[in-house]
Amino acid sequence: MPKIACVSALCLGLFAGAAGCGEDPDAGTNGVGKLPAGQIHTKARSAADTAHTVRLKGSVISGGHTYTLDMRLAANGGLGKVASKGSTFELLRVEDHLYLRAGSSFWQHQSQGGTAQDGKKSGGEGGEAKGASGGDEESAASAAGKLDGKYVKVPKKDPSYAMLSLFTDKKDLLDGLLTLHGRLVAGDRGKSAGIRTVEVSGDKGGGGSLDVSLEGQPYPLLLRRAGDAGTIRLSEWNKDFTLKEPGLDETVDYGDRLPTA
Repeated sequence: MPKIACVSALCLGLFAGAAGCGEDPDAGTNGVGKLPAGQIHTKARSAADTAHTVRLKGSVISGGHTYTLDMRLAANGGLGKVASKGSTFELLRVEDHLYLRAGSSFWQHQSQGGTAQDGKKSGGEGGEAKGASGGDEESAASAAGKLDGKYVKVPKKDPSYAMLSLFTDKKDLLDGLLTLHGRLVAGDRGKSAGIRTVEVSGDKGGGGSLDVSLEGQPYPLLLRRAGDAGTIRLSEWNKDFTLKEPGLDETVDYGDRLPTA
């Protein structure tokens, strides 16, 4: 058998039912897979910037704390859930108005020195938490019950506002999350939620990596943060969702500071 025929037969045997020998792996894609890694990253960030909405779901490690997120973000605000150290709460922001909603157990925790940001107890003398006792516990439980399921307005003057609002800020949150560190390299082709992707990583993955869509707009679909600081799936790009302020009967406003129950 001539050598050319042998090679052809080998090709058919190895790749039966798959891409044929010499087939363009970028056929039918948006073409970003052919670009250098830096350009793929730039196009992914540009696509993310221009999208109206996105959903982020996964975990982020920041300041030594792990935050589990499920957030829907738009240019004028966002909504969703955040969990950290056993505390779970919902956030809703419309323009500059930020609301926090949680169960009574969350607010009881705040009365014992916890914080909305991380669920930790702030220590008193000797590092022991200062909490309610005796009749104060009953009073705190009663107050927490009144906040159960209510949208509590977070005033801009409260120290928690900057941290909590970041979870609802599409531009600032994506700017931070989509940053890759070190020399960028285009990696393997794969799939994310059934969509073909190409990986871009920084510093051989140590600087974080993104799986970028090869179909339609080059949206980032999966983020692995530098230093193993969390993994986030990005989906529902440009999918509309309802974002509106809660009704007066659902809202509690304490003025300049969040309540401690």
